[in-house]
Amino acid sequence: MPRAWSEKDERQYKEIKKSARERGRTEERAEEIAARTVNKRRRQEGRTESGRSTTSGTGNPNASLEDRTKQELYNRAKRLDIRGRSSMTKRDLVKAIRREQGS
Repeated sequence: MPRAWSEKDERQYKEIKKSARERGRTEERAEEIAARTVNKRRRQEGRTESGRSTTSGTGNPNASLEDRTKQELYNRAKRLDIRGRSSMTKRDLVKAIRREQGS
């Protein structure tokens, strides 16, 4: 847990992690879900250094394209220099990425 978290953030983290474990998530995945949830709330409240609300990541490379967020697909399309990506739906982005990668 990051040092900047308040006691309330830590309590929320523990409860979310516990709930995720009860739903059958692995320890690692439960920790990730809990941390992301707490950090998202901190971002929304303006309590983070960067203040960025979007990621520049392209998602888990082991996850299917359909399981990634639209933002992650958009970022992947940007790296592949796919034209028209800003007006594409999530489904369109998946199709365009697959076409570009030849898979």
